[in-house]
Amino acid sequence: MILVNTDYISGKKIETLSIVKGSTVRSKNVGKDIMSGLKTLVGGEIQAYKEMMDEARAIASKRMVEEAESLGADAVINIRYATSAIMQGSAEVIAYGTAVKIVE
Repeated sequence: MILVNTDYISGKKIETLSIVKGSTVRSKNVGKDIMSGLKTLVGGEIQAYKEMMDEARAIASKRMVEEAESLGADAVINIRYATSAIMQGSAEVIAYGTAVKIVE
């Protein structure tokens, strides 16, 4: 599966199939949330949340690819990510793009 954030695949002719997306809502446990709250007092990167968001993007991307594969797509173009806070300590991540078939 080819994944790009452009609206074309260089050197390929494509046929548009459909918009595809994948999403997940993730949160950290209370212990990590408390430790992360303490980190805001001194500043710096909050590793627990960074890891949570990396994991969430990977899961959302995987689900988007699975939807594209179910349509018989060869690629997903114009991929974008969006994030929204659901409540303190949790976030939704959605990956979306256009599933295409390469017709060369």
